[in-house]
Amino acid sequence: MSAAQHDPVEEDGPGAASAVEAFRRAEDLLERRRPLDALKALAPLLDAEPEAASVHLLAARAYLASAQFRRAEEGFLRVLELDPADHYARFALGRTLQRQSRLAEARAQLRMAVVMDPRPEYQEALGEVSANIAVRSDRAGGSGG
Repeated sequence: MSAAQHDPVEEDGPGAASAVEAFRRAEDLLERRRPLDALKALAPLLDAEPEAASVHLLAARAYLASAQFRRAEEGFLRVLELDPADHYARFALGRTLQRQSRLAEARAQLRMAVVMDPRPEYQEALGEVSANIAVRSDRAGGSGG
């Protein structure tokens, strides 16, 4: 998330404490591998903070962790709509597409993530997807003999 994005966790005001608590609780639940509980904790924030990229990112991560790939994809796309410079959302979208066997789309997202931030884990993911595409291509081309 870029620093300019609206983030309920950094706000002051009457509802800020409860928003921060709900967000932190959802983060904790996701860290403890309880993504469905994290989504329940995030539900009110998703309604109250439709423009908060951080809330959508956490929800998308919880959807991915619970193997709800279409919802995860929608969540990561929403984050990128709100913050196109979010390289992690782009990386996670690539991984989500990979999990759906949409390798060409995954490779495109992972390439963009690597260009935005050449972290080793992004580069490894791109290499993995590219290798899988090459293997599929070889199998398709070599199936006649």
